[in-house]
Amino acid sequence: MRIRIVDAFTDRPFSGNPAGVLLLDSFPDDSWLQQVAAEVNLSETAFAHPLPPGGEADWALRWFTPAAEVDMCGHATLATAHVLRTTGAADGPVRFATRSGVLGAATGPDGGITLDFPTSSLTPLPVPDGLPEALGAEVLAVHDTSAHVGDLIAELRDEAAVRALAPDLAALTAHSSRGVVVTARAADPDGGYDFVSRAFFPSLDIDEDPVTGSAHTALAPYWSARIGRDELTGFQGGARTGLVRTRLRGDRTLLTGRAVTVIDGELHA
Repeated sequence: MRIRIVDAFTDRPFSGNPAGVLLLDSFPDDSWLQQVAAEVNLSETAFAHPLPPGGEADWALRWFTPAAEVDMCGHATLATAHVLRTTGAADGPVRFATRSGVLGAATGPDGGITLDFPTSSLTPLPVPDGLPEALGAEVLAVHDTSAHVGDLIAELRDEAAVRALAPDLAALTAHSSRGVVVTARAADPDGGYDFVSRAFFPSLDIDEDPVTGSAHTALAPYWSARIGRDELTGFQGGARTGLVRTRLRGDRTLLTGRAVTVIDGELHA
């Protein structure tokens, strides 16, 4: 069967966030899906199959890290929508049935793909004991996100602090069941993005996720409330980077990015 590796939230290969994508006739056993994701060994591998016409969704979609299935993943959803469009498996907007409800994906005239995701809630928390030490940086504010995302959002002093971060990954596992996302406002308001972030998921065997779409369902309302605009652009990453354009629509967040297929091959398993 065909397997593709797609770089998401970027317009060039070897950037953004890579995801495996497999289009299936139906979902095999969960153990097989997990073994494939472990073999691919990227932060996420997406598995999708078509649904009967006339329902609320067009394709069923699941996401697996090398260690576990997750409730929401933005970059692998974008990668799947890209594969459906470029292979002709789907024409026009696509609705995915997922563990986070029905998620939409639509391709614009410029080739950008816009995802329609639920907006995450944000609950302010006191800075947890040990978090600044685990991050190796001053933490200004901490928020917990909704159950679908399950991340801890930590605002740092400035963009330079986010970029220079070298956290103690083992220590971070005590602070979130999924991951810790650090963020700060962009240093240059005319630099092409409004805020920066990096995301660490050691609990899921992902040291750093380059560009995390699902985290932007929390970062978008967080920074929109501070900056005063519903449309923003986030820059994420350490060694690999990418851009996520965000737009708030009430209880939904639109995430827009591009994608590039870098590997198209056969899975013999």
